[in-house]
Amino acid sequence: MSKIAVVFWSGTGNTEAMADAVAEGAKGAGAEVSVFNVTDFSADKVDEFDAIAFGCPAMGAETLEDSEFEPVFNECEPKLNGKKIALFGSYGWGDGEWMRTWEDTCNSAGAVLATESVICNDSPDDEATANCNALGAALAG
Repeated sequence: MSKIAVVFWSGTGNTEAMADAVAEGAKGAGAEVSVFNVTDFSADKVDEFDAIAFGCPAMGAETLEDSEFEPVFNECEPKLNGKKIALFGSYGWGDGEWMRTWEDTCNSAGAVLATESVICNDSPDDEATANCNALGAALAG
């Protein structure tokens, strides 16, 4: 059984709903899942998990949330080389540039993106929820 961490930051609840759907998908695929608000996660925990799903919405000019999420993610980044991960998040404007930039950062760190990232505009609809379930299952597989 694989151990999966779902680590997220959510300001309005949209990315939290996505995190719940990711966790549900991973559990459905037989994984042991731990869900963390980013304030409860640190780089010290990275090695405890076989795979990690990171979730953060787009903020400002399509950037990661910079006061809580980004510092923790930056701390984890050096430990992502060879680590199976997946990314998800919501946005309210723009075209998903923050996710493409984030994927590039993860690829440069040597992370193994297990599946396509999931983004949704505002709150997750049925399609986004299904995509989050699939993301979780891909991490567990």
